[in-house]
Amino acid sequence: MADTASRLTALAEDLLGVPLPVAIRAWDGSEAGPPGAPVLVLRSRRALRRLLWKPGELGLARAWVAGELDVEGDLYDALDRLAGLLWERGGDGAATPAARAVRAARAAGDPRLRSAARTLLRLAGPLPPPRPPAEEVRLRTGPLHTRRRDRAAVSHHYDVGNDFYELVLGPSMVYSCGYWTEDSTLEEAQTAKLDLICRKLALRAGDRLLDVGCGWGSLAVHAARAYGAPVVGVTLSTEQAAHARKRVADEGLTDLVEIRVQDYRDVRDGPYDAVSSVGMAEHVGRVRYREYAGHLHALLGPGGRLLNHQISRRPEKDEAAYRVDDFIDRYVFPDGELAPLGRTVGTLEDAGFEVRDVEAIREHYALTLRRWVANLEDHRAEAERLTSPGRVRVWRLYMAASAVSFERNRIGVNQVLAVRTPDDGASGLPLRPRVWRERGEG
Repeated sequence: MADTASRLTALAEDLLGVPLPVAIRAWDGSEAGPPGAPVLVLRSRRALRRLLWKPGELGLARAWVAGELDVEGDLYDALDRLAGLLWERGGDGAATPAARAVRAARAAGDPRLRSAARTLLRLAGPLPPPRPPAEEVRLRTGPLHTRRRDRAAVSHHYDVGNDFYELVLGPSMVYSCGYWTEDSTLEEAQTAKLDLICRKLALRAGDRLLDVGCGWGSLAVHAARAYGAPVVGVTLSTEQAAHARKRVADEGLTDLVEIRVQDYRDVRDGPYDAVSSVGMAEHVGRVRYREYAGHLHALLGPGGRLLNHQISRRPEKDEAAYRVDDFIDRYVFPDGELAPLGRTVGTLEDAGFEVRDVEAIREHYALTLRRWVANLEDHRAEAERLTSPGRVRVWRLYMAASAVSFERNRIGVNQVLAVRTPDDGASGLPLRPRVWRERGEG
């Protein structure tokens, strides 16, 4: 047992048929792998037990959140090296290279697999793994995307403390990607994104704006303060609503901005001139997306504009692939689903919208996530005090892995501008694409 790392490395490479791109350090202090590579640290046998009982992403996630598995060195480099092996599906869309190797060995009754399993069981020890970390959730509140279940999913993610979110997101409290230039700060990038949305929506003083999934009120405040737009913001998070209402009051905007704890499906006080949905549609789900698009269309008056800012996934043959990964589902966004851009555009058109512009901004999300990770790392002790060490580990991995996914074009993010075009066909938008009217013009 004095060289556990070498044995684990050999077993993994024999099963996968490729060299491991990272080094391994085991609980006995042994280390093996390519020199200079990030080191995957197994702090105890419990990490191996979790992987044996739940092979794949969920076992890795539990070991990571529990602190039994760690990375020494550049976390982004480690995730980038492992992405093609563990997370990214092959050309046939069927499975990751790692999953295909294990399935092939099982199907063929490969004796290597039985031998490897016996060796791993000896190394891991006879005891089953401990219970999943406390940060893991499995929603048991009825079918997917009912009002009750969506409320529980949103509460799990957002009601963990506004002070924690402010450490990560910064003073803007904007939980979607900024809009960057090479020399932007995080705050400047977020302000630029809020203003871009308002300009794409062609907001004028007096235009009614519905902000679906309004978060902590950043867009609502900006639209009211900079454009004179009356805004209704809706969220399912009570903590977000409390923060947003205080912010509105502090800005002296209570006559223009109303914040509600309300499901978007229960908003009935249209017509609105514009609707913004920023980072919310990922929670809607495939089975509800046509209903979502239809309801927003009905809430707009003729000529009303929708700005739908949404994370997308590359098209895949397997419908199940649109559910978020096991780690994200259990620890970050329960019940989240990512759809390809084409499906989103098609559904909006099917609901009656005229899609006028699509802007892909995935690199902007990678830049934003790297800043959020830096904020978390700079304030790690305070973040652990406000939540838990496990929660901080969840967020560090989720944000870093998401940044790598955006950089590798595994996922994207798009702003789709759509109009409820009136019968006379006059959309009211500029003739030239992307020439969004600057504030104060016409």
